[in-house]
Amino acid sequence: MDTLAQALPYMGQAFTLILQPTQLMFLMAGVLLGLSIGVLPGLGGIAGLALLLPFMYGMEPVSGLALMVGLIAVIPTSDTFSSVLLGIPGSSASQATVLDGFPLSRQGHAARALSAAFTSSLIGGLFGAVILSFFILIARPLILAFGLPEMLMITLLGLSMVAILAGRVPLKGVVAAGAGILFGTIGAAPAGGSLRMSTYDIPYLVDGFQLVIVGLGIYAVPEIVALLRQDRPIAQGGTLGDGWGQGVRDWWQHKWLSLRCAVIGVIVGVIPGLGGSVVDWLAYGSAVQTAKDKSQFGQGDIRGVIAPESSNNAKEGGGLVPTLIFGIPGSGSMAIFLGGLALLNMTPGPQMVRNNLDITYTIVWSLALANVFGAGLCILLSKWIARMTTIRFTVIAPYLFMIIAFAAFQSRQSALDLAALVGIGIIGVMLRRFDFSRPAFLIGFVLSNQTEIFVNQAYQIAAARFRRSFESGWDYLLSPISIALLILTIVSIIVGIRASKNIRENIDNPTGTKTAPFVFLGVLVAFVAISSIDAWGVSRLQDKIFPLTIGLATLAGGIALLVRMARKPATDDVFIDLETGDEGTARYGLWPTLAWFMGLVVLTFAVGLFLALIVFLVAFFRLRGRFNWIWTLIASAFGLGFITGLAALLGRDLPPGYLQTLVDLPWPLT
Repeated sequence: MDTLAQALPYMGQAFTLILQPTQLMFLMAGVLLGLSIGVLPGLGGIAGLALLLPFMYGMEPVSGLALMVGLIAVIPTSDTFSSVLLGIPGSSASQATVLDGFPLSRQGHAARALSAAFTSSLIGGLFGAVILSFFILIARPLILAFGLPEMLMITLLGLSMVAILAGRVPLKGVVAAGAGILFGTIGAAPAGGSLRMSTYDIPYLVDGFQLVIVGLGIYAVPEIVALLRQDRPIAQGGTLGDGWGQGVRDWWQHKWLSLRCAVIGVIVGVIPGLGGSVVDWLAYGSAVQTAKDKSQFGQGDIRGVIAPESSNNAKEGGGLVPTLIFGIPGSGSMAIFLGGLALLNMTPGPQMVRNNLDITYTIVWSLALANVFGAGLCILLSKWIARMTTIRFTVIAPYLFMIIAFAAFQSRQSALDLAALVGIGIIGVMLRRFDFSRPAFLIGFVLSNQTEIFVNQAYQIAAARFRRSFESGWDYLLSPISIALLILTIVSIIVGIRASKNIRENIDNPTGTKTAPFVFLGVLVAFVAISSIDAWGVSRLQDKIFPLTIGLATLAGGIALLVRMARKPATDDVFIDLETGDEGTARYGLWPTLAWFMGLVVLTFAVGLFLALIVFLVAFFRLRGRFNWIWTLIASAFGLGFITGLAALLGRDLPPGYLQTLVDLPWPLT
């Protein structure tokens, strides 16, 4: 491979290429598109890149690269808007930002949280680009050092974050994580293809649940419902508080935390398969573990914004390492990026690094410049976009319901996506109500499939080596990297358990009733028990061991919680129920509020999303929003125009209903 001295001329050529006016124009176009897509909850880099692919045919390679990299670079920045302002993760890489960013928004510090996040994103993105520059030359030996045991151990390190995010009762976090893992095992097993959890009669479940639906259901629906019940602005008092200047100063105060988390982002991005679904949690966990004062995490600590935002932009630079050097996509968006490279007649891999180093470094400089443009625009606009927090949430909620319904449908283009969203949304509402860690559930779900794959493959290889030689088997499993990751995992668990009582999604801990928390835990335990029994009945050993082991361990934790509930008084933390606190005195009830979204889904099944939205929006703004007829019609027309324009721009269909099977209707009615 070329030395650094030999590579410097190629770096200069790449910088000259990307600074040409035409390339800058395409880069800015990608940045603006990425900002627009990233602001919308549930639509991320995959949807944005899919939109770009048809335009890649015949483009000049550097222009096409600028367009794609501009979009990739800024989506982890712009998705912060919905995480901070609405409490809805804009993508899987911004889930941890919600824990402290959204409380800051509700306290009137939305502009501060956003500017700290964008500054962190800028530094993280630039750091990722710098590291990518040198990784192109030295990364091959490092990546080849990560075999199956090492991949398994770093996945277990991700699962160890459950201990940090468990809440007041660590065992509730463990049960939530176990339930999330089992939720991820629904469908065909990755090794032998056995169908689990009675999916024989439900073809939709054969491929399991999609992350976009689980993420929206666990976070988006509960937060929208909770805010809608209050019928008030997101930011209490309706003020923006301190502006973007304070956020920049916050970053400077915690600059070493930001740099450390950027390092985490690059490392996780380099390893294929982890990417955005895990990196923010790892960075957040690192911030908590190293903090002297942990009491404010989960309640609006600015460090809880800086840490994940520094890492999720840096991971894009790391994710391009295996993508460019080996042609191995580090994430879903990188897989689409590979398709774009193919349309530009470029083949990533050692050949590209060897023969087209100038083009390779063009990607690096594009990534750096896109982060500067994107973060700069977001910082400048954050003060105005943050004014969304002063708007009465009843005005925003129906549009959010509309957008997440559209986003959920895009995962498989099936109406059952909406039914799954409602069901998982109810689970998310209950997890939030009874203080079961939703981050732990999501981590379990995200890592479930790949953990099972790594366990099965590592077991098969290790078993074969043990049959040949006892020492060979242990040498394979206990490499220096594996041992180091194991020690790091153990330390993480110990420190996390000690800190768990200071990290919570809910500030208060209202208790006072036993029945509802006991019933919900009973339902969770029943699900775990059914999953365990189902796993026991799977014929293939390799398809039953993982869910059965997780199921039995989670079942033991659930039973221990039930025993604690039976013995403790109703004032114990295990009985936390938000319905006995402020939410119990909300203006509207939980189920009547949920009924609006459920009604939208039922109408969609009957007549399709477009016609359903006509009824839903008019009824909602007139009855719940208490608008007069003129404003009701204007607000409804705006929603319909927006969703049809979005669908047309992305080239996507709106969910059809039963009516469309009977009558041939024009788009967008079908």
